[in-house]
Amino acid sequence: MQYLIIGAGPAGVNAAEQLRKLDDGAAIRIVGDEPEAPYSRMAIPYLLMGNIDEQGTHLRDRSDHFAAHGIDVSQGRVARVDPAAHQVVLENGEKLGYDRLLIATGSSPARPPIPGMDSDHVASCWTLADARAIQSRAASGSRVALIGAGFIGSIILEALAQRGVALSVIEQGQRMVPRMMGPKAGGLLQRWCESKGVGVSTGVAVEAVDTDGVRLADGSLVPADLVITATGVRPNVAFLDGSGVSIDQGVLIDRQFRTNVQDVYAAGDVAQGLDFCTGDYAVHAIQPTASDHGHLAAVNMSGRNAQYEGSVNMNVLDTLGLLSCSFGRWEGVDGGDQAELYAPDDYRYLSLQFQDDRLIGANAVGLYQHVGVLRGLIQRRAPLGIWKQRLMRDPTRLVEAYLSTTQVI
Repeated sequence: MQYLIIGAGPAGVNAAEQLRKLDDGAAIRIVGDEPEAPYSRMAIPYLLMGNIDEQGTHLRDRSDHFAAHGIDVSQGRVARVDPAAHQVVLENGEKLGYDRLLIATGSSPARPPIPGMDSDHVASCWTLADARAIQSRAASGSRVALIGAGFIGSIILEALAQRGVALSVIEQGQRMVPRMMGPKAGGLLQRWCESKGVGVSTGVAVEAVDTDGVRLADGSLVPADLVITATGVRPNVAFLDGSGVSIDQGVLIDRQFRTNVQDVYAAGDVAQGLDFCTGDYAVHAIQPTASDHGHLAAVNMSGRNAQYEGSVNMNVLDTLGLLSCSFGRWEGVDGGDQAELYAPDDYRYLSLQFQDDRLIGANAVGLYQHVGVLRGLIQRRAPLGIWKQRLMRDPTRLVEAYLSTTQVI
C-alpha cells in the first residue's frame, strides 16, 4: 500500500505515524511545501518570546524521527491532483503515485484588500520565515501595529508585548476576539491589555497602510515601523481545481474523512468536517482538531472504520497573564438558558449556555481552573438534572456538577 500525505503539519504528521502503526509494510510519504522540518505554527509565538528556539517548534524532537519510522518527508509544492491516474503532480513536474491520498494542506493567512498591504514593512505571523522577519524588525521600543485581534492575533499580541515593542492593536469588530467572546468578555480582555500598555482600537476599519503606519477609516494614523496582519485564515485548496474534489468552505469530508473522490481523504484546517455541537459541517482551524483528524483519518485510510464524533469549537488564550476560553455554542441557542457571573473589577467573567438541561457552550475570563471541566461537560452531553438549576444560581460550581453527573462504572 502506498500512502501519500500532502501537508507536513499536525494532521499530516499524526496521520503518517498512525498509518505506520496500522500498516507496518506500507510506503508512507509526506510532502510539505516549506524548507523546514515539520513544525507547529502554534509554537511560533513562544519562539518570538524567546522561550524556545527553532528546534523547539518542531513537531518531533529527533531529527531522524521520521526516517526511523520509515516515513519519507520531502519538500514540494503540489500543482494538481489527478485522481483518475492516482497521481499528484508537483510544480516541478514530478509525479507521485498513491493508493490512498490524504489532503492535509492546512490554511494560509487571509490578507484583506487594503492599499499598501504588499509593502516591505507588512508581515504575517504564520511561518518560521515570517517569525525570522519579525525577530529582525520587532526590537524593543520599535513601533508595531497588529491588524486583527481575533484568536490568532491575540496569541501574537502576547509575543509582541513580551518583546518590549510599542504595540497598537486594531480590530474591525466591536470587541477583541469577536468570534470567540461576547461583549463583556471581549471588553474585559481589551481593558486588561490596555492596562498593560497595549493600545487597542476596536470597531474601526483600516483604510490603508503607508510608510508612516496604518491609516484608519476615521482619519487617524497609527504610527508603525512594522505592521503585522492577523485577519483570519483560508484553507489551502487552489491546487484541487479540476480534481473533482468537492469544496465548500473547505474540502468536504464525511465522518470517515473521505472526500467525494475515491481514495482521497482530508484532515485538519483544510477539511470541512463534522461539528460536535451543531451537527453541521464546518472548518475548525485549531491544532487539537487537526491532530484528532490526522489520527482518525489514518485509521480509515488503513481500511478500518472509525466514525468521527465531531470537533468541539474551542479556544484557550493566555493574554499577558489573563486566561480566557471559549467552548462550543458560546453564543447560546434560541430558547436556551444562560447563567452569568461578571466581576469586571477582578477581571472575572463566566457565561454558561444551556439547551434543555445540557451545557452546550461557555465563555470564561480569569477562571483558569474551569477550563477542563467546561470541555468535559460539553463533550459528554450528560443531562445535568438538578445541577442545571444549581449552576444557574452559581455558575462557578462546575467541578461539583461534573463530578455529580459523571457515572462511575
